[in-house]
Amino acid sequence: MAAPTRFNDRDIKLYRWRWSGKNSRGQRVQGQLVAGSRTEVEKLLAGQRVLPTSIRRKSQIGRGLGGINSRDITLFARQMATMIRAGLPVLEAFQVVAESISKPAMSALVQRLLNDVAAGSTFAEALAKHPRQFDSLFVSLVAAGEQSGTLDRMLERIAFYKEKTDSVVGRVKKALWYPTAVILIGIGVTALLLIKVVPQFESMFAGFGAELPALTQLTIRLSELAQAHWWHAILTLVGTVLLMRLATRYSSAFAYRMHALLLRIPVIGNIVLKAVLARYARTLSITFAAGVPLIEALDTSASSTGNRVYERALREVRSSVAEGQQLQFAMRMTDRFPAMMIQMVGIGEEAGSLDAMLERVATYYEEEVDNLVDGLTSLIEPFIIVVLGVLVGGLVLSMYLPIFELGTVL
Repeated sequence: MAAPTRFNDRDIKLYRWRWSGKNSRGQRVQGQLVAGSRTEVEKLLAGQRVLPTSIRRKSQIGRGLGGINSRDITLFARQMATMIRAGLPVLEAFQVVAESISKPAMSALVQRLLNDVAAGSTFAEALAKHPRQFDSLFVSLVAAGEQSGTLDRMLERIAFYKEKTDSVVGRVKKALWYPTAVILIGIGVTALLLIKVVPQFESMFAGFGAELPALTQLTIRLSELAQAHWWHAILTLVGTVLLMRLATRYSSAFAYRMHALLLRIPVIGNIVLKAVLARYARTLSITFAAGVPLIEALDTSASSTGNRVYERALREVRSSVAEGQQLQFAMRMTDRFPAMMIQMVGIGEEAGSLDAMLERVATYYEEEVDNLVDGLTSLIEPFIIVVLGVLVGGLVLSMYLPIFELGTVL
């Protein structure tokens, strides 16, 4: 089978088209489509056995399919599963789903899939042309569903899988971004006080003619530094973030070290670890249950972890399993997986229910992530209050100390 052509979806302009024509029964029909060109609209209508009499371009709605997110893909999978389970042929299911989607970019994507399938491609081949929206796991499971005649169940599994993994990713992001955002706001408020407020007090203190307290002198020096170099600090911060992102993207060694460092951060590292284990277990469970060979399932699972440390570990596991070793022993040799997880995998292998056991493991770690994030939120709120109190309260106190001392002298 030839590899499917992949489109660069970001470079395609999308327009809204109004059309009218006659269907196969000779009835007049009309509607709207989202497509990149008039030719594409004609192909879409031909696939629906509509003879167009008028096609008019209304407006441009954006460039490419960049606005599509994971929730849109999950909703698409669930809607397709429902339509196919109801007995609709795949082409009709595509049409119904395309008409029910309100987001133009997603509607255009579904219509392209419909066009590809109508032209003779399989569902999986059509999906593979859009790797930005449909990953290898999605394509593999749809291909397995088409071959086994269980496409509706496979799409339902994909939707369930994406909901679970997105939930875990969302919880981890909350654990990472919540304290970071609050601390950055605190630093921003402190910088504003140093640059705008402290100089007003400094001019007032100049007329006191007395030595200022040490804390006030320190604050004034910090204010002078902030006024002179605030833009250096912003440029350095932005530059550091950009360099780290570029290095993570283009240097595998740097990305590996950063991911390893993330796993060692107190509390946060434990949450990330549990999330990685949950994604690995759920991905391997769903792919293995779909009839994908274990070697291929491990490949897909390695790519889905989102962590370079465990991706490398799972590549080692795959190599060991390919050489004939049991999964539980291959996992133990990497020294990366908890004993409980290895024991559960061993029980699943011996009982012939590896997929069910992995699903239990995934559920367990997902619940652990929820509990840890909730605990972290409760723990970190008082810590953040203390940090902000020290930063802002310390500045205010340092500015009022000379006034208090002057009042005492008088």
